[in-house]
Amino acid sequence: MKQTEARQRLSDRIEEQEATISAYLRRERPRRNRLTNISVWGSVLAAILTAGPAFGGTRFTSALQGVFSLQESSAVWQMLCLSAVLLSGVAALTTNLAASHSVAAKVSAAETCNAQLGALQVALDLGYLDPEDAVKLFPAVCRPGPVH
Repeated sequence: MKQTEARQRLSDRIEEQEATISAYLRRERPRRNRLTNISVWGSVLAAILTAGPAFGGTRFTSALQGVFSLQESSAVWQMLCLSAVLLSGVAALTTNLAASHSVAAKVSAAETCNAQLGALQVALDLGYLDPEDAVKLFPAVCRPGPVH
């Protein structure tokens, strides 16, 4: 096989791999961001719900009792506590989902792989690498795993 033909075939394989990784990243980056945002905002809102009575005391709970036209002040505490528990649970769940599926690590690995493929492609295109050397490097650039 001629070097130009080998160079083109390897370039095509690199482009195919980059396209696969790019599709993966388009799908997984928003998922990673969504899980992170839900976790952060759930924690923040739970903290706000518990900070109101902690800092405002009975004036805060009485004001909420009036705003929501509640007969008993205990209903305010129940509403605040239940909301804080639910938000904390959602935050914990999304944090653990992201961690158990290694979403951030997989996205980072795919981004690294994509960058390495790009560098390999440039070196091949500019003639800094012979196709034989590039073929040896290609499997090492992206080990199976991050994109499935």
